[in-house]
This record gives sequence, structure tokens and C-alpha cells, in this order.
Amino acid sequence: MKVHRILVPTDFSADADAAFSCALELSRTFGASVHLLHVVENPLAAGAWSSEIYTAEIAGLQINLIRDATERLRGVVPAGATNVVVDVRSGQPAREIVAAARELGTDVIVMGTHGRTGLSHALMGSVAERVVRLAPCPVLTMRANEGNKAVAAA
Repeated sequence: MKVHRILVPTDFSADADAAFSCALELSRTFGASVHLLHVVENPLAAGAWSSEIYTAEIAGLQINLIRDATERLRGVVPAGATNVVVDVRSGQPAREIVAAARELGTDVIVMGTHGRTGLSHALMGSVAERVVRLAPCPVLTMRANEGNKAVAAA
């Protein structure tokens, strides 16, 4: 298997940090580039705002969320890492992650999973689960354990 491009979606959680660490190791092994992606959900679609809010306010909020996410992404990239590209998109996370993987010709997606179970999983679903089902390439899911070491989720 040749790995040239690794996509790492992040929600800035400990699990996503574990996935990013794993992807950096893989990139060193394979000489691959890492594309770090954050998807900003539409505040209306996410239920954060009601429809009575002015559209201009929502557009301004979206611009601020994208700018803040871009700054945060740049902040997690190790100094001197020339093979890491940051990208922020707007939309539904699983859909945008899969679209990015297709557009970039990604060889593997490395992403965190929160490991929800029971009612929370039934109600909220799992972005990682949807990405695994729809991705055009293999997906490695990671969870951070209590000691902050990455563990692969089966």
C-alpha cells in the first residue's frame, strides 16, 4: 500500500489529537502529506440559532467560526512541519470529510472517534461511522486512552 496523502478531520478533541499524532507518524514513515481538516457546521442546521436571527448575523458568525478554526488548526501544527496543510470547510461534517477525501485523492483517513454508545449514539449517530461507510479510501479510527496515548479503535 502506498500512502501519499493522509486526511485528518479534527473537532479539536483528545481523540482527534490522537489521530493527528498517528497521522504525523504515518507521514514520516511513508513520506506522505497530511491534510488537517475542520468542518464548521452551519449554526442554523446545528440548532444553535433559531430562524428569527438575522441572516447577516449568522453569516458573520460563520465567518468568525471559520477564521477561529483556521487559527486553531495552524496552532496545532508542529513547528517546521512543511508537509501539513490546514483546511476549514462549512457544512455537514461526514459529507464534507468524504468530499475532501475524494477531491484530494486521499489514500487514508485517520480520525478520532468519541466511542459513543447506547442512547447518545442512537440519537447523535457517529461522524466516524458515516465516514467509514462512505469514504473512498481506508479509514483508521483512533481514540485517546486515559494516558493520552493513541489506541486504534476496531
